[in-house]
Amino acid sequence: MKIKSISTYPLFHGGKSQLLVRVDTDEGLYGWGESGLTTREKAVAGAIEHYAGWLVGRDAMNIGALWQEMYRSQYFEGGRVLTAAISAIDIALHDIKGKALGVPVWQLLGGKHRDFVDTFASVRATDLGRAKELTHLLLESGWECVRLPRKEEPAGVPGRYDPWKSLIATSEWLMAIRESVGRKAILGIDIHHRLNVAETASLLQRMPLGTLDWIEEPIRDETPEAYEALRRMTPVPFALGEEFASKWQFLPYVERDILQYARVDICNVGGFTEAMKVAGWCEAHYVDLMPHNPLGPVCTAASVHMAAAVANFAWLECRETPGQDDWDMDSPVFVERPKLDGARFPVPTKPGLGIEIDVDALVKAAPAKPFEFPHYRRRDNSHTNW
Repeated sequence: MKIKSISTYPLFHGGKSQLLVRVDTDEGLYGWGESGLTTREKAVAGAIEHYAGWLVGRDAMNIGALWQEMYRSQYFEGGRVLTAAISAIDIALHDIKGKALGVPVWQLLGGKHRDFVDTFASVRATDLGRAKELTHLLLESGWECVRLPRKEEPAGVPGRYDPWKSLIATSEWLMAIRESVGRKAILGIDIHHRLNVAETASLLQRMPLGTLDWIEEPIRDETPEAYEALRRMTPVPFALGEEFASKWQFLPYVERDILQYARVDICNVGGFTEAMKVAGWCEAHYVDLMPHNPLGPVCTAASVHMAAAVANFAWLECRETPGQDDWDMDSPVFVERPKLDGARFPVPTKPGLGIEIDVDALVKAAPAKPFEFPHYRRRDNSHTNW
C-alpha cells in the first residue's frame, strides 16, 4: 500500500489555529494527523511539503523506517518544526495501518492497559471567587485532578507581567483554593515558564507543603541544571516536557530524575513512534505520563490511544470542562471524535484512531489566520516569556 498524497489543512478552530494533515494511499485508505506547533502552522506545512516530495510512492505500512528517514534526511536534523511535521505524518500513518488491519491504534502499540483514560481539567478564571466556584464544580463533576489558574496580569496593564507581583498573588490564590476544597483533591498549576529559579522557589516556599501536588513548566527547559537547582529548593513534583521535540530532549530530564510527570505532546515529540520510546524510558524511572493535549480532536484521539497503551499513565489534559468556554468541539468538521464520559475518555474500539472528518466542512471552515500569543513585557518594558 503506497502513499498517494499528503495534504495539509490549516484552520482556526476551537479557539486557536490548528494544522490537520491527511495522508491518502493508492488503496483508498487514508489517515489523519495533527501538528502541535501552534501559531507556526505555515512553517510546519512547508516542512510537510518537503517530506511529501519523496514520501509519495513509499510503503505506508513501514512507519518506523519512514520516521528514521524523515528525521535523518537533512543535515540539520530535528527541531520543533521538523518533528511537528513528522508527528502529524506518523500519527496519520498509524491511523492508516490500524484501518488496514482492522484494529484500533492501541493494538498496534502492544494492546491496552486500561479501559478508560482519566483526565485532568483546567480552571480558567480571572478572580479568586470564580476560581473557587469552578474548582468545586469540576470536583463535583467527577474530576479528581484539577489544574488551577495563575494570576496573569497583576501589573494591571495588558501585555505586562510582573513576576513578583504575580507569584505573590498566585500563592494567595492557591492557598485559598486548597483550604476551600480540602486535602482530597489533586491540585496542580501551570506556570507556563513565566518565572526563574529564585522566583519559583519563592512561590513554592510561600505555601504550606501539600498546597500543590505538582507544578508544571515553572521555568524554561533549555538548561536542565537550572531545574536541578530548583529541585534542591522544593519537594513539589515537576510536570515537564510539553515543549520537548524528541527523546533526546527528554534524555537529561529522565536520566537525571528531574521530572516526575512527563508532559509528552504526541503532536510535537514525533508521533506514536517517538512517544512510545519516551514512555518506556520513563517507565524505567517510575515516571508517569501526563500528556499535553491542547489542540483538537485528532490530538485528543492520538493521546487517548497512547495513554491506553502505556503502563505508566497518570492523567490526560482535557480541554472540555463544564462551566467554561465552548471550545467548539462539536462543529460539523469532526463527524466522529473522542467524547468524554464524565471525567474520562473510554478507550476507542474502532479501527485506526476512530476519527472521522468531513473534508467539505473542513475546507469551508475558518482558515488559519495570523495569530500570536501575547508578547509579554516586564514593568521596565523588557521582554519576558508568555
